[in-house]
Amino acid sequence: MTMIIKVCGMRDADNIRAVSDLGIDMIGFNFSPSSERYVSMVPSGAGIMPDEPADDLRTDDVSARALRRVGVFADETVQDIVTRVFYFELDYVQLNGNESATMIQNLKATLNPDVQANVKIIKTIPASVAADLECCKDYEGVADLFLFDVKTPIEGNAGADFYDLLLRHYDGKTPFLLGGDIGPKDADRLNAFHHPMLAGIDLDSAFELSAGVKDVNLLRDFIQKLDVGRANSHDAP
Repeated sequence: MTMIIKVCGMRDADNIRAVSDLGIDMIGFNFSPSSERYVSMVPSGAGIMPDEPADDLRTDDVSARALRRVGVFADETVQDIVTRVFYFELDYVQLNGNESATMIQNLKATLNPDVQANVKIIKTIPASVAADLECCKDYEGVADLFLFDVKTPIEGNAGADFYDLLLRHYDGKTPFLLGGDIGPKDADRLNAFHHPMLAGIDLDSAFELSAGVKDVNLLRDFIQKLDVGRANSHDAP
């Protein structure tokens, strides 16, 4: 089984380079103004990725070239999303709000192919009980990936129960990433979880030194404990 590794909520260019050297597949930039990890369109002069979005990852390093860029939005207008897709050369748009299937279809029609060809859509689904998965049906054939944002602590029994619910209740055709409360101690639990539509995992605040800055050593140790093969980003949906 292959597994996509997505690291989200990054800002610092040097940290981005160091994390990309771990061989991850996707990197996420948060464009929600309320987030501590917000990436502004205004150059800050602080040496962060948004100042030179096209150059910071255009290197001779294979892992950096293969890295897929994900822009994270919540209830933004189509025009705002399109602007950032163009400016940051995004490969994926992750939608964390109450976006409808119709809105996503309009967004995809606007983006492809004129703005950025082959942009993919990740729809985030907050999930803590089986009923939360029912809305997935609304996005079948519209979203390219789901991100199940697990709201129960994975390290506790409730998290284990939710994984079991996924196995028994999600029978959709759209691949999904597991996210939410995944932390450094969850490698064994992830290794034990098998679902035919599991595409990968989303890692975020549990691996941070500070908001937007990831602990590279902690990420490296965690990734090395995963006993599944990692997908090359060219194989990502």
